[in-house]
Amino acid sequence: MTERPSNAAGSPAELAAALRSTGYLADDGLATAAFLAMQMNRPLFCEGEPGTGKTALAQALAQVLDAELIRLQCHDGIDASQALYDWDFPRQLLHLRALEAAASATGETLDADAVEASLYDPRFLLARPILRALQTSPSVLLIDEIDRADDEFEAFLLEVLTEHAVSIPEVGEIRAKEPPLVVLTSNRTREVHDALKRRCLYLWLDHPDLQREIQILHSRLPGVPERLAAQVAGAVRKLRQLDLLKPPGVAETIDWARALQLVGARHLDVDAAAATLGAVLKYREDADRIRVQLDTLLAS
Repeated sequence: MTERPSNAAGSPAELAAALRSTGYLADDGLATAAFLAMQMNRPLFCEGEPGTGKTALAQALAQVLDAELIRLQCHDGIDASQALYDWDFPRQLLHLRALEAAASATGETLDADAVEASLYDPRFLLARPILRALQTSPSVLLIDEIDRADDEFEAFLLEVLTEHAVSIPEVGEIRAKEPPLVVLTSNRTREVHDALKRRCLYLWLDHPDLQREIQILHSRLPGVPERLAAQVAGAVRKLRQLDLLKPPGVAETIDWARALQLVGARHLDVDAAAATLGAVLKYREDADRIRVQLDTLLAS
C-alpha cells in the first residue's frame, strides 16, 4: 500500500491545535479519529445529523495539510462516470475534423486505427472528482452525503478506496503517487453497507455542547459580544430540542450571530430574534411556529 508522507501534526493534540488555527474546534475524539485516518492511510467515515460539521472538517483538514480539497457531491442516480472521468466529445470532434481537413489538403488517406487512437489521447480526458484526487498531490477527497448514492455506486467506491487506482480502457491504469485523504460524510438517510464502512475509520459527529458552541462562535466571529454568543448558542440548543422540520446546525448558529451583529444587536431580544430568524430557520412552518414562542425561547 502506498504511504502518505508524514505531516506537521505529530499527535492528535497537535492536529487539534492545527484545526483550531483554521477556526474548526475539534474535541479529543474527533482529533484522534482524523489523526489516525491520516497516519493509517484510511478513509474517515463521518456520520451524524446535518449541520454537525462533517463537511467543514474536510475543509479544515485540507487547510491544515495545505492540500487541494476535491469534492464529490453524491445524489440519487450518481454513477461511476460522473465521479471518475468522461471524454471531451466536442474537442474530439474538432480534432477529427482537423485531421480530415489536413488529409484532404494533402491527399493522404487516414489510418482508421491511428485516428481512433488519437481521439482517446489523455488530453481529451475530462477528470471528474475521484480521478482528479488520484492525480493531485496532496489532496483531500470529500465524498459528501454518500447515503444519497445507491448500492452500485458504493461497490464502485470499494475498489477505488482500497487500490487508490482506476483503470481506463483507452489509457490504462492511473494510480495515485500519494493517496488522497478521503473523508466520506453521511446524514444517515439510509444505512451505508458494512463493506464500505469496514474500509474506513468511523466517526459520529453530534452537535457541540453549549460551551463548545460558544467557543466556535468566538473563533469564527472574533468580535461577537460574550453575552450575545451565549444567548445565541443557548437559543439554538433549545431549538434543536424541538420537533422542527430542520433543526439548526452549527452553520446556522454562526449565521444567526453574524446577522445579529450586522443589525447592531448587542444581546438577543424578541425584536432582534424575530428580525433575523431567517438566518437560523429555513422552513416557513418552523419560523411561524417559533415566532410566537420567542418569549419562551429566550427566557433564561
